[in-house]
Amino acid sequence: MKLSPSAQRVQDALQERGFAHLRVQELAASTRTAQEAADAVGCTVGQIVKSLIFRGASSGRPYLLLVSGAHRVNLHGLEAELGEKLEKPNAEYVRQVTGFAIGGVPPVGHVQPLEALIDPDLLQYERIYAAAGTPFALFGLSPDELIGLTGGRILQPGLAE
Repeated sequence: MKLSPSAQRVQDALQERGFAHLRVQELAASTRTAQEAADAVGCTVGQIVKSLIFRGASSGRPYLLLVSGAHRVNLHGLEAELGEKLEKPNAEYVRQVTGFAIGGVPPVGHVQPLEALIDPDLLQYERIYAAAGTPFALFGLSPDELIGLTGGRILQPGLAE
């Protein structure tokens, strides 16, 4: 089945990074929210990887947080860890730094390199699922594959809760 252009960009990024065995799926059901994604693939909401973009208030630097669908970001704790106040950017900023719309932002394939910060809670699962470019696309992978794919750094416990 032919993928939409945004989902194909994610599949191409997986291939380029040596993860061609990971397959993007486009579903009839929405995967826009963590709960919708979990329902669509039949897993717990904790197994869904939310790709959240924050912007450094002083640096303007984008931060990619890969957080369990069951968690919210502890913004105060994360700001202390990063040494910078964070802002929740608007949809245009997210599209500008990732190339994707909110609701389909994948952990890879962005228009500019982004440092990934990973919720340690994701490490407890054998299989997790991440967005793949559209609100109807995702791909499954292991936590180790997520780390290898993104080069991400594991956050301290408590920064996503």
